[in-house]
Amino acid sequence: MTNQSSSDLSVLDLDRRREVRRVPVAGQPAGIAVSSALNAFYTVSPESKTVRRFSLATCEVLAETTVPGGPVGIAAAPRSGLVFVSDWYNARIFVLDADNLAMTGELETGGAPAGLIVAGDGSWIASADRDSDQVSIFDLPAMTLRARVTVGERPFGIAVDPQGRIHVANVGSDTVTIIDPRSAAVVATVAVGDRPYGIAFAGGHAFTTDQYADTVSIYRLSDFERAGLLEVGEAPEGIDATPDGTLIVSTNWFSNTVSLIDPATIEVVGDIETGDGPRAVGRFIHEFPGGYVPCQDPQGIE
Repeated sequence: MTNQSSSDLSVLDLDRRREVRRVPVAGQPAGIAVSSALNAFYTVSPESKTVRRFSLATCEVLAETTVPGGPVGIAAAPRSGLVFVSDWYNARIFVLDADNLAMTGELETGGAPAGLIVAGDGSWIASADRDSDQVSIFDLPAMTLRARVTVGERPFGIAVDPQGRIHVANVGSDTVTIIDPRSAAVVATVAVGDRPYGIAFAGGHAFTTDQYADTVSIYRLSDFERAGLLEVGEAPEGIDATPDGTLIVSTNWFSNTVSLIDPATIEVVGDIETGDGPRAVGRFIHEFPGGYVPCQDPQGIE
């Protein structure tokens, strides 16, 4: 996960609940996208406007590029062989080759695009356009505009649930808007905590980080009714679920920790220390077979 304030990333072993490696990443990295299919993960450093591709196994930098504007969010589309980066300042998404990060195109969004998400089947990409109070949806691989959907105030984080619906966190109205991407219709709006930021799914529930409340709000995916509220660390932001759905991980920006949540019992079951200012805006969890832990340094944490 990216640690913005210390300009590095933490590699965490969730089974053993410890940090195993600290990797320098210049430029205050924030956005991150892990892709098993591409055997890589990608980071965005807004300060230096740098996008990097890392090996999942070794954490070695395989490619990097600088982009103009204000890069923030990132998402990978393995079936298209592309990586998408949102440009906060210029209402667009950069389209990059997933291997060498060469620029291949742009998509026009609403104002201040932040979070990005690609459909599980790779058929679309969506952006949370904060200053336009909307979500833009583009068809893949055609990269043509499908729809622009009005949501709550100042959407930032965005995710897709197991049923293929888009959930977007509206930091200005303390709600989450749920969208059917096929019809571009809003199917529900859920009230959550103060300044919702990121969203993850497990056990038939959605888990939303409430940045100003230091909580995670939970609602059911079956009927979108509230199902709980958990206290976590200070200023929770990025949140993700393990592939098997047995653990939710929330990054706590001001506490320099992650909180571990059991989605079955809806309880916080532990925490792990990280670098300074963990944000991990995007998808950041990967599961290796056989208990293998990547990127370990025989000298210990750098």
